[in-house]
This record gives sequence, structure tokens and C-alpha cells, in this order.
Amino acid sequence: MASRPVAEFVNEPFTDFSRPENQKAFREALFRVEQTFGREYSLVIGAESVTTAEKIRSLSPTDPSRIVGVFPRGTADHANAAVEAALRAFETWRFVPPAERADVLFRAAAIMRRRKHDLSALMVHEVGKSWPEADGDTAEAIDFLEFYAREMLRYAEPQPLVRIAGEKNELAYIPLGVGAIIPPWNFPLAILTGMASAAIVAGNTVVVKPSSDSAAIGFQFVDVMREAGLPPGVCNYVSGGGSDAGEALVAHPKVRFIAFTGSKEVGLHINELAAKPRPGQIWIKRVVAEMGGKDSIVVDADADVDAAAAGVTQSAFGYQGQKCSACSRAIVVEKVYDEFCKKLVAKVQALKVGDPADPATFMGPVINASAERSILEYIEHGKKEGKLATGGKKLPGAKGHFIEPTVILDVDPAARLSQEEIFGPVLAVLKAKDFDQALEIANNTEFGLTGAVYTRDRKKLEKAKSLFHVGNLYLNRKCTGALVGVHPFGGFNMSGTDSKAGGRDYLLLFLQAKSMSEKTG
Repeated sequence: MASRPVAEFVNEPFTDFSRPENQKAFREALFRVEQTFGREYSLVIGAESVTTAEKIRSLSPTDPSRIVGVFPRGTADHANAAVEAALRAFETWRFVPPAERADVLFRAAAIMRRRKHDLSALMVHEVGKSWPEADGDTAEAIDFLEFYAREMLRYAEPQPLVRIAGEKNELAYIPLGVGAIIPPWNFPLAILTGMASAAIVAGNTVVVKPSSDSAAIGFQFVDVMREAGLPPGVCNYVSGGGSDAGEALVAHPKVRFIAFTGSKEVGLHINELAAKPRPGQIWIKRVVAEMGGKDSIVVDADADVDAAAAGVTQSAFGYQGQKCSACSRAIVVEKVYDEFCKKLVAKVQALKVGDPADPATFMGPVINASAERSILEYIEHGKKEGKLATGGKKLPGAKGHFIEPTVILDVDPAARLSQEEIFGPVLAVLKAKDFDQALEIANNTEFGLTGAVYTRDRKKLEKAKSLFHVGNLYLNRKCTGALVGVHPFGGFNMSGTDSKAGGRDYLLLFLQAKSMSEKTG
């Protein structure tokens, strides 16, 4: 057991920003974080802080002239050195009792609670999250620490086996080795914390290579873990390009596993690269890959249309649609199609787009100039595939990468806008003749991450449970906002390996089972 009593897991509460004292505290955090803009950071390799001549700059998407942080451009040599440091640390960390490893995560969760507003404020500045979106990201990170610490305690208990006479039999879960942790920029604290802390509490050591768009938040996670008492070398940090440092990590023969969250294209490349054995490699590398989505919400003829329009709006445009779980297709039965579209467009037009540092803002900027170009290109193409109902362009006069929330109606199920992940504030609305056809359309992409159904018909809800092929299905609610322990998260098909992050199976991805039998008679 752990060195202190462990209460039952409860999700971290979200901050109530309607309370003046919470608004004041968050504004102060935004100001504190601004005072750190332009700070130079280092790589963390073992116990050493390492710098480089070449730099990466993390820019605010709200105003790209503002530099959030300056980071070393780590090379393949730095990645290799970090793997060697992690390998050395593994030889001691793997023998640390599970309860002590869990205590590190409990302490890290307490540190994150104390720093909650500062961590969230950094995400407002660095990746353009609104106050509630950033607060939810930090709360989820805390949840992962608390949940996975408890999970390690569970896996450390004696495992049930069938008994036979004359033998003593045991099964123990042991760590894998050194892992590469490659998180995305869109949930830069939560997903990084989840992947890295699960690997670490299981007894592995890791090298974290964050996205260049969220390198500051990535560094903060490593800083929290060091303050929590994690020994040097257990969690290393290498900022740098994916084609250099990232590929070196994936290909290194001493890397035992890779945990990745990001695009389908990069995930498939990592899977292919990891599958090729290198000289000195004595295992098949394990790849945990959570990738893209083309998520649909089905609205049936007997649905609560107001609730459906609200759920689609929140799912499609929360955090600018930059979630793998975001609704990018509303599939509406023709009987309520016109009513739904009218109510949807009115709700979307009411959304406030602007500086995410303003608490009244619902939608901030997209992450960078490349994303802005790609999204606007999709919109221009989408205008040829359907009818533009609202939005469709860059926000006039904005310094940053602001795009209006965009709705395109009457899109064909086979159109590019219906099939390809856009990862931005663009929603395609499709018409179906009935519920059965709507389900067929919902399953017609290569992805299978999230989906939702709005209907009052119990039989149709049960049919959706059987036929809607997604890893996370929601009924009469939005398709975003998975909670740790409540909605284990991960998708089918080209959406990834269905890791079920935040669920009771997740730690098994970072463990291997060892069976031991002793003759006693």
C-alpha cells in the first residue's frame, strides 16, 4: 500500500469563473505568465540542463509577434543522449516500489493544484485556449496523475490465479523499459501528463519530445515532476523537430515503446518506423498511437432540436474545433433538417471570437500560420461542395490566426469536407433520409473516434450502440469532454490503437506480465 491512505478517485472540479475571486486570480495568473515571455529554456537530459546554438521559438497564436519561450533545437544526438540517460535511470527506477512511484504522482497532482491557474494561463497564451478550455486541460492532467497512481497500486496487488496442488504461482506486472512520449499541442498538458505519468508510474523511464507549438507547457510538466521528487533521468525533455529528434527517438534500438498522440499521417509513419528492427534491438516495439477523427453527430427526426443544435455548436467550435473528438459533421434527418440548420446557424453566429485572455471569448485563434492556411483552403474548397451558411474567412483586422466559425450546409457524404480531418472551426452539415441512412453515413469514413446521437427513441439509441463504430459514443449529449475514469478515451480504425486513456486498461500498455511458478511439493 501507499505511504498514506488513498481515497477513492474523484474528478478534479472545474473552476467556477462566474465567481469574482476566481476571475481575479486567473487575471493575475495571466499577468504572471506574461512576465515570463521570451524566457530561454533548456533540454533536460539526466541531471543536466543542455542548450544549443539553434533555437525554436514558441509564438502566441493570438499575436505571433509575441514570443512565449525560446527553446533549444534538439538534434538526433540529443535524443540519443536522452535515451541513454533514461536507460541508466531505468536500472534503478524499475525497482522502486510501486507505492513510492505512485506517491510521486500524488505529489505532482498536489503541485499542479497549487499552480493550476498559472498552468492554465500559459495555455491561454501559448496555444490560444479560452479560460474554461485551459482550466479543463489542467483539471484533466491532475485527474490522470491521481487516477494512474491508484491504478498502479491496483496492478501491484497480488493477481488472482487458479490454484493447483504442489505449486506456488504468481503473476506480476513489470515495466517495459525506455519510452518516447510524443504529445500534441492541442491538449498540451493533459495528454502529455497522461501518457508520461502512466509510463513513469509503471516503472518505465521516458524521453518527452513536445510539439514546438507547446514547448513551454511541456517544460512545465517536467518541472512539476522534478519538484515532486522524480529522480534525474526518469523523465527527460528534448525539444526539437519531429524529423530530427523525433525520428531518432522512434528509431533508437533501446526505445521499448512509443506513446504518440497527433495526426493520422504522423502516427502511421511512427508505426512504420517503429516496426523496423535496428541493430542491437531485442524486442518488438510497442506503439500506442491516438490519431485523428472525422466525428459525426446524428440528429434524428424526433430529437430535441434545440439541445442538438447546442451540442453540435459546442462540439464543433469548442477550442476552435482543434480536438480529435470535435464534431466536424452533423448528419441530420431530413424531417428536421431545415429547423436544425436555422437554429444551428443562429447559435454559431452568437459565438464570441477574440482574444482568449478575455473571459467572454468562446473561440480564440487556431494554432499557427500553417493551420490557418490549411483551414482556409478547406473552406474555399467546401464552398464548392456545399452552401456556406456562416463564417468562411479570417477574422478582419486580427493580428493572430483567427478564423470565423464556419458552417457549410448540404454537403455530400463522399465530399472532401465530409471525409478529411480539417482540425479547425469548420462544420459540414449533411442530410439523411432517415435514421438508418444517417448511421450509414456516420460510419463512412476511415476514422472511428467519437460520435453522438440525438433521439428520443430508445430502440434507435440501442441500434446506435450496436452499429455506430466509434471508440467513444455519446447519446443525447455533445461528443467532446471525456472525463478521466468516466469515459475511457480512444478510437477505432485510423483513429488509432484505441488506448482507452483514463480507463482501467490503460496502464497495461506500459506493463508486461511475468508469470512465476515454484514447485512446493
